Amino acid sequence: MSDTNRPPGGRRLQAVLFDMDGTLVDTEGVWLDVVESAAVRRGRTLDAERRTAVTGRSVEDTADLLHAHLGTSTEELAAELGADFAARLAVAAAPRPGALRLLAALRASRVPTALVSASPRAVVAQVASTLDGHRFDALFGAEDTVRTKPEPDPYLAAADALGAEPARCVAVEDSPTGVASAVAAGCRVLAVPSTEPLVDFAGTEGVTLAGSLTEVDPELLNSLVG
Repeated sequence: MSDTNRPPGGRRLQAVLFDMDGTLVDTEGVWLDVVESAAVRRGRTLDAERRTAVTGRSVEDTADLLHAHLGTSTEELAAELGADFAARLAVAAAPRPGALRLLAALRASRVPTALVSASPRAVVAQVASTLDGHRFDALFGAEDTVRTKPEPDPYLAAADALGAEPARCVAVEDSPTGVASAVAAGCRVLAVPSTEPLVDFAGTEGVTLAGSLTEVDPELLNSLVG
């Protein structure tokens, strides 16, 4: 990490790595609508187990999980889901409560940030450009690592891109899939649920639960890194 990006005042925190869908922007509901619409077009529905399974997953992983249930090829389903999701986000990517304030506070504190998502990179870049002018130091989409969430690869790659140690990064996540990815990478995790409860992670070492980003500031994030 360059000296110009290093947080001042001897902070232990080296970087904050944000999930996108459901964490910074209110898109998990949009994603579930996209997947359910694809099912309805084929005369099928999604049960609660499948809804949970696709939350926080990439387009390709979702297509792989559901193609047999929906009776279509993985490639056809992935293309359909990706196009529909991008089209909907062009008009529906509202920031989550507290997200813009937190991003501004981190920039003012000179804490590097990355956007680490299982969405396609084109969608990540599109959404990043809408967040009140915040400039992330790195962007990672589903195509940018060989494996995506829940594997640790995206968070390891983001920490490396920022010259940071994973254990001195805080990953901010909203889904079980994303939390599992960040924990596996060795990051500290701030878990802020959106559509799926995260109570199973209560008491997990390195994971702190919060009700909303409105409760979060740089001081809290710094305190999570021991």
